[in-house]
Amino acid sequence: MTATTPPALPAAHAGPRAPGRLARLWRGRPGDAPWVRPALLGLLAATTALYLWNLSASGYANSFYSAAVQAGGESWKAFFFGSLDAANAITVDKPPAALWPMALSVRLFGLGSWQILVPEVLMGVATVAVLYAAVRRRFGAGAGLIAGTVLALTPVAALMFRFNNPDALLALLMTVAVYAVLRALERAEGGTKWLVAAGVAFGFAFLTKTLQAFLILPPLALVYAVCAPARPLKRLGQLGLAGLALVVSGGWWVALVELWPAASRPYVGGSQNNSFLELTFGYNGLGRINGNEVGSVGGGGRGGGQGGGWGETGPLRMFNDSIGGQISWLLPAALLLLLAGLVVTRRAPRTDTARAAFLVWGGALLMTLGVFSFMAGIFHEYYTVALAPYLAALIGMGAAVLWEERTGFAASAALALAAGVTAWWGWTLLGRTPDHLPWLRWTVLVTGAVAALGLLVAGRADRRLGLAAAGLGLAAGLAGPFAYTLETLSTGHQGSIVTAGPAGAGFGGRGPGGGFPGGGPRADGAGQRTDGGDGAGGMQPPNGMQPPNGFPNGSPGGFPGGGRGQAQGQAQGQPPTGGQMPGFGERGGMGGGGGMGGLLNGASVGAEARAKLLQDADAYTWAAAAIGAQNAAGYQLATEKPVMAIGGFNGSDPSPTLAQFQRYVAEGRIHYFIGGGGIGGGGMGGGSGISGWVEENFTAVTVGNATFYDLTAPK
Repeated sequence: MTATTPPALPAAHAGPRAPGRLARLWRGRPGDAPWVRPALLGLLAATTALYLWNLSASGYANSFYSAAVQAGGESWKAFFFGSLDAANAITVDKPPAALWPMALSVRLFGLGSWQILVPEVLMGVATVAVLYAAVRRRFGAGAGLIAGTVLALTPVAALMFRFNNPDALLALLMTVAVYAVLRALERAEGGTKWLVAAGVAFGFAFLTKTLQAFLILPPLALVYAVCAPARPLKRLGQLGLAGLALVVSGGWWVALVELWPAASRPYVGGSQNNSFLELTFGYNGLGRINGNEVGSVGGGGRGGGQGGGWGETGPLRMFNDSIGGQISWLLPAALLLLLAGLVVTRRAPRTDTARAAFLVWGGALLMTLGVFSFMAGIFHEYYTVALAPYLAALIGMGAAVLWEERTGFAASAALALAAGVTAWWGWTLLGRTPDHLPWLRWTVLVTGAVAALGLLVAGRADRRLGLAAAGLGLAAGLAGPFAYTLETLSTGHQGSIVTAGPAGAGFGGRGPGGGFPGGGPRADGAGQRTDGGDGAGGMQPPNGMQPPNGFPNGSPGGFPGGGRGQAQGQAQGQPPTGGQMPGFGERGGMGGGGGMGGLLNGASVGAEARAKLLQDADAYTWAAAAIGAQNAAGYQLATEKPVMAIGGFNGSDPSPTLAQFQRYVAEGRIHYFIGGGGIGGGGMGGGSGISGWVEENFTAVTVGNATFYDLTAPK
């Protein structure tokens, strides 16, 4: 009898059983060294624990987005559009994809600081994991672990992966897009599906932060067109399919919003004509490049350039006093290692995946770096989190390539140069905050110098000594950013403008509100607190520096700066009521309230005001209306009832018009108008006319420290 398959052996004689899922999770790939998978899991666990530590100190973080998350947790329509309130008056000034994970969390677990911020932490951990996977495929587990560690310990990454701005999801999706392109470059067969996946990632990145998602698209497309292993016509066809995937994944929401009858959807926040396309190509698009941002905090037609309202532009912008401590610790080394990697792979075949990886990650870094360095429009320090994955990848890849070539003098010299330059630059950055761990500055410099010498001399002769020198150099390079990261994690951050590191690390400082360019304390004593250190009195600008164009010099509380940690009166670990900003609480009066505090973060809400808003709130579409989204957000988060944000973020959007607001009042849809808010208290655009009309026709009532107008009881 002929058997087509061997008979099954008795259980006692069966071959080794395949490992179970848990064993495979711990062991990793069959060819991996025993330490690889535990090291990865340890990195991810450490990143998770680090980012979760003291998370609730930030309360509702940016109450502008937290209010939209609360609204999305209550209303699916608000969820879809990204509305600021559940009654759908106006949206945030971005597409809503970044709000969706947080809104789902709030819908499932209720409103709270952890419910809002834990999804951001998970995005950070996922970004580290994807970056590791992308780097290790070609350069080994060691390179992947270095890249993941560098990313996790970058100060601005530790800030934004614990904050509810859109930048966390954008960084994750950009890293996923790069990973997919690198997979597509590996072989001709199967490349199409990975390129389409990259297109989908770009599409959802567009729904996260519009055109910023496309900054790295040109270098990635060019590298694929030149270096992919497929035939030329097939490469072009694959890029076309990826473009189609991008349009579909990013365009479906845009099409629905543009085709939806304007009367039955919320106003598109940040636009002047209720158009998402206008928002995309104006305020959130070309306006960020040329500074012509109609409706922004500085108005339209305000150019940037040297000394512009958002800081000096130029090739050294990422290294200046405001931004350097956020992102630039290892940036010189990343640029050096990019150049070294391209030199080492210069004779490789066209389809070499190592060179393609340097071109992809390097192109992404240089393109983003160039745009950030020269853009004349609104620019905040925390935007630089977009650079962190690209920078980290180049550090891991470059170190791995040069380590393999270390027996040659050029490679060992390049490694030594990278270690030495990193130590010197860390010494320079630490010198900008001399009161923070003063011993660390010289420790970094000396340790880095010893490591550089060891890499240059001992690394070529003895592998163990070389490894010790490399480890010493890595420790010296990461000591500064690690110290800044720990300081970032130790305090809460609230408001629209936040920075990482100790006070003085960025002009904006830390804590609620963060501050505007030029507003943080500095090592030379300029810009020091005037309030005894609790942030209540705001910050005074350094000598000769003025607030950004469009802001009144006499704003309440002085020049906004970074208050520490908790908002006033809040217990440690509890979300502030309404996400208040120290020094900018409830304000009385029609013209003098709100001010900069209403722009930077939500107003504080006292128990008396909260109780008044909750009285019969369910009988109205909006429990109240207030000028400016941050002002409205404080009351909405305190009551979990819809509060209309007149004029959107800063009160400048023409929504609602005075006529629309009068109709809402006549129909009994709004209970109270809350005085103050917007820029200078009165807002701009539609807010100004509404304020005057309310003041003339309704009686002001003081509730705690706030001024309410009962819109159901005219004079």
